[in-house]
Amino acid sequence: MTNTLAVIFAVLIIGIFSADYFYYHWDLWLILGRRLAQLTEYLAFWR
Repeated sequence: MTNTLAVIFAVLIIGIFSADYFYYHWDLWLILGRRLAQLTEYLAFWR
């Protein structure tokens, strides 16, 4: 991994956490978990 790629990943991770704090008030992971649960229920229906 080059230094440029590491910096890009670090900025991306910091950006995700800061957006989670300012826009979703630390609820982003809860929202994503609910969406994942809905997706698994949807896929289980087609099984």
